[in-house]
Amino acid sequence: MATVEQLESWLETFTEFAKNAAGQKLPWLRQLREDAFARFCETGFPTTRDEDWRFTNVAAIARTAFRPASPAKLTDLASWRIEGVAAQLVFVNGRFAREWSQIDGLPKGVTVASLRERIEQRPAEVEEHLGRYADTQRDPFCALNTAFIGDGAYVHVARGVVLDAPIYLLYLSTQEDGPTMTHPRNLIVAEDQSQVAVIEDYASVGGESVVFSNAVTELIAGESTVAQHYLIEREHLKAFNVQTLRIQQGRSANVASHSVLLGGGLVRNNVHPVLAGEGGECLINGLFMGTGRQHLDNYMHVEHAAPHCGSRQFYNGILDGHAHGVFHGRIVVHKAAQKTDAKQTNRNLLLSDDAQIDTKPQLEIYADDVKCTHGATIGQIEENALFYLQSRGISELEARKLLLMAFAEECVDRMHSTVAREHVARLVSQHLLFTEGIMSKGGTGRELERIVEEVG
Repeated sequence: MATVEQLESWLETFTEFAKNAAGQKLPWLRQLREDAFARFCETGFPTTRDEDWRFTNVAAIARTAFRPASPAKLTDLASWRIEGVAAQLVFVNGRFAREWSQIDGLPKGVTVASLRERIEQRPAEVEEHLGRYADTQRDPFCALNTAFIGDGAYVHVARGVVLDAPIYLLYLSTQEDGPTMTHPRNLIVAEDQSQVAVIEDYASVGGESVVFSNAVTELIAGESTVAQHYLIEREHLKAFNVQTLRIQQGRSANVASHSVLLGGGLVRNNVHPVLAGEGGECLINGLFMGTGRQHLDNYMHVEHAAPHCGSRQFYNGILDGHAHGVFHGRIVVHKAAQKTDAKQTNRNLLLSDDAQIDTKPQLEIYADDVKCTHGATIGQIEENALFYLQSRGISELEARKLLLMAFAEECVDRMHSTVAREHVARLVSQHLLFTEGIMSKGGTGRELERIVEEVG
């Protein structure tokens, strides 16, 4: 539970926010925000006594007095663009930056816009889905995000439309005086027999100041729809980042969630698909790489609510220094979900004696005709493979990077979108270049520069 002082501070912030919030004159949206804030006040932030949060202490978030991030203007974002996307939306400190976005030239039947603008211009479209699926009763962070719904991305793909190139959503946080927060809210609606891919990328620009990004994405996939969602988290090490992806799948829908966690000091990644239609398929694929004292928590909650559905979870973790990783994979098979086929796999590499991983596979099965398996492994770099590469004239640093890249590529290769896969592969390679071999050896910034020069 939050203290009285904390609740008073949040109430003051919420009251001020609500005065100019998008759609504040819409009764349904105002009620949605107020109900969510009331729920947050009732529960407060989770503690390690809550089973879903037993491995992650968010006290640092709870005791920090965050204020909404201020508007910021950036002079050059050309280097942040990626080629081959259908559209790019840029958000700076949680606000849509139209001047750096590209949303023209989309095929008929595809709408990509700022959620704030869509609420103001077409509220009936948004009302049909916004807040219908995210679980504000169970998750305090989801309730907090819903209370502070302001801006984010709105994506709508009409029935039967196939969008080959992905939509890129870039969220940038800038340096400010004092701790700041943003609550991005994304709504992705893919109607029956459509196809879409969306990339969410969270990063930092400028110096390091304490920031809290609390994002929620609702993805609705209609019947026979193919949808892919990619999350990339690469903020600086003073950032708190909580991500929630709630997926609602229709009959025969095929949905994939890919998560890549590289940055952030404390990161929580929630993925909650509900296979609500018969014959659905869901892939949950992820990679997390931590160094220093990073804390990277992955919580998967897969609900099989209809028969003849299949789900696959594959998560790989690489941890160095004093980093702490968490994988909590929960599969719930409801009574009606006969003929469910679910598999869960978590593999982890610990590169130092101080790195730590908590892995908890969990099955809750209420049907009697199912096929469900889970497994987890924890290990280190294979010394024989390392020796073999060194015997072929490869330096130890390069050999370690090659082995780690091969381990990471198990997840990267599952990404269907070529644009997303190449973008992620490039980021992972850069991350390994700058971090592998440093933290476990107690390296410094000067040593980092030396190793970068050595690798070339």
